Amino acid sequence: MSTDPLPPGAAPRTGRRDAEATKAAILRAARHLLARHAHADITLKAVAERAGVSPPLVLKYFGNKDAVFARVMSFEEDAAALLDAPLDDLGRHMVRHVLVSQRERGSDPLLRIAFAPLQGDHGDILRANFRAQVTGRLAARLPGPGAGLRAELALAALVGLGVMFGIARGTDLRTTPVEEAVARYGPLVQAQLTPTSPTDA
Repeated sequence: MSTDPLPPGAAPRTGRRDAEATKAAILRAARHLLARHAHADITLKAVAERAGVSPPLVLKYFGNKDAVFARVMSFEEDAAALLDAPLDDLGRHMVRHVLVSQRERGSDPLLRIAFAPLQGDHGDILRANFRAQVTGRLAARLPGPGAGLRAELALAALVGLGVMFGIARGTDLRTTPVEEAVARYGPLVQAQLTPTSPTDA
């Protein structure tokens, strides 16, 4: 069996790709559970079962439950995707991102913050991370005065959208095409992001 190194430009080995996919599945499972249960009630076994792996594999990649949830309580990656659009189209992009996340993955990257009161000390970590990594990052992009308040109002609208879709399971919202919902709700979010009046400029 050849042990020659891969030639330049060759694809990475399957094992490495599989490892990254497994880690991603574990983190998705932990996010899903954290958005529905208190941290103290979530077992490593439950995370493994939802991810479709064995508990020892979770330990192999992350070490322990706390290490898994330290990653899950960070909003860095979610914020990068949520805010990845030009400012003049950011409201529509954020609405679309929330709806597509709900429809395709059954979870909303922002909705974890709604469950912070269930999480005890871990809830404090979630809130601090959300303020720094999501609200603060959004506010830093906004022109005009009151950027912090406007960022919070825009995100409040998005969290409400996630609650209506994922928790209240609004029938009409869930059956409406994504782009129609984006066209209706995007301007509401965008109104907080882009100064539109002399007092905002």
